[in-house]
Order: sequence, then structure tokens, then C-alpha cells
Amino acid sequence: MNTLLQTLFNGVALGSIYALVALGFCLVFKASGAVNFAHGSLLLLGGYLVAVLHEPLGFSGAVAVAAAGPAAAAALESLVLRRVAKADGPAVPTIVTIGIDILLLTELARRIGGDVLGTGDPWGADVVTLGGITFAQARMYSLLVAVLLVGGFLAAFRWTRWGLSMRAHALDAEAAALMGVRGNRLRMSAWALAGVLAAVAAVFLAAFPGTGIDRTTGQIALAAFPAAVLGGLGSVGGALLGSVVVGMAEALATGYQEQLSGLGSDLATVVPYAVMVLVLIARPQGLLGAKESTRV
Repeated sequence: MNTLLQTLFNGVALGSIYALVALGFCLVFKASGAVNFAHGSLLLLGGYLVAVLHEPLGFSGAVAVAAAGPAAAAALESLVLRRVAKADGPAVPTIVTIGIDILLLTELARRIGGDVLGTGDPWGADVVTLGGITFAQARMYSLLVAVLLVGGFLAAFRWTRWGLSMRAHALDAEAAALMGVRGNRLRMSAWALAGVLAAVAAVFLAAFPGTGIDRTTGQIALAAFPAAVLGGLGSVGGALLGSVVVGMAEALATGYQEQLSGLGSDLATVVPYAVMVLVLIARPQGLLGAKESTRV
């Protein structure tokens, strides 16, 4: 029983981190119609900045700078993609993000090399034991921070002028522009916010039981991509639900690896994609996505 409860907590905590990343995918898609495959390298950029700046600036200062770094990079990326989208339609920006991802990832991998960088987080390897169940403090804080950030985002999305503009732009960009919504500013703000969320996610992915920042940390963001897709790409609620589903599936695969050894030795790595495929076969629009109707 304790193993199951421990696994459930790990799944929810991991899902909360994935939610920050998946929300970034969702925001960018709603604002620009593009899938940002450079999101993983932006996450790695945030983690790298925390790792190299936490000694001179302290952990809080490093996180603040690290959040600004990917936000600025993402905003710059949106400016570049805006020019591409004008000339060649909405599909090309998605492809361009792959090129940007390779360039940024290559430079960060060159800087990191074979090292594993610590972020100087205040939780270390501390754990809390309740009722015989051990909880990593970093995972408890990740859950708390994710709830606060996602709650703040949902409140802004529901009750602010920015959120109203975002929803109107996602439904009909031309009509929203006629009503005074500035699409370029909206896209830039969405990309920047996605960068901030990625940087925060990097901090908690690197924290215990994670081992730190290395050149492959950005690939973890790919595990959040199935979460955004199976929830219904473009659906905020779907991204959050998908993150919990993927986090839970990964935690169960890790916790019961011995019992599931017949399915392979690294089941947790592939289970997010397996879940995504199964969900999309049953429901192609995702768990909370809406079917698109096309007039012929």
C-alpha cells in the first residue's frame, strides 16, 4: 500500500512539472498555431543559467535571471518566426523551430560537455517521512509552485484583458485583430511566458531525485509533449490533464519496473509515448480537444 501511495505522489509531482512544460507548448500553439520544438532547448537554457549563476547571485537571483533568459530567447524566436509565417504560412514556423532547437542545443551541449551541473537549490536531498511514506522535499515544493503558477495563469487566462485577447485570437485571429487585439504583442507575450515556465520546470527536474543539469536535460521536455498532445493540443485543461496522466504512467512504470520487467528494462522512458498513441487512437482530438469541422 505504501508503495502505491508513494508512486501516486511521485506521479502527481512529476505531472506537475510536466504541466509547466506542456502549458508552454499549449500557449505557443494557441498564440501562433506553431508547435515549438525548441521548447526543450529553452528549458535546458533556463537550467544552465541557474547552474552557472547560483554561486554569484544566489539561488533566487539565478532563478530570476534564468527565467528572464528563456523568456527573452523565446520572444526573439517569435519575432523570427513572425517573418517566416508572413511569407510561407503557419506550417513553416514549426519546422523552423527544429532548426533553432538544434542550434541552441548544440551550443549548450558544447558548454556543458560531459558535466552534471548542480543548481544550488535549497532542498538538496532532504526528505519528509509521513506514515511510513518518504517524500522528497523538492518534489513537494515543485507541486506547490506548479499549483501556484498554473492557478495564476488560469486566473489571468479567465479574468484579465490579456486572457480574453488570447482566447479571442485563438478562435479567430482576423476577427480579433479587427477588434483591436494586437496579435504580434500577444504572440510575443505567450512565447515569453512559455520560456519562463520552462525555466522553472528545469529547476525542479534537476532537483532531487533528479541528478542535476546535463546535456540531455532538454530531452525531458519531450516527455511533456505527449502530455500536451494527448490532452488536446491547444487545450489548456487538456495539457494539465495530460500532464497528470503522463506523470502517473511514468511513475507507475518506474515504481513497478520489477513486476513489468517482461516489457523491457526502461519502460518509463517510452510509456508517455505509448499512452499518447493509445489515447489518440481512441480519441484523435485528444482528451479535451475539440473536433474541427471543415466545410466542403
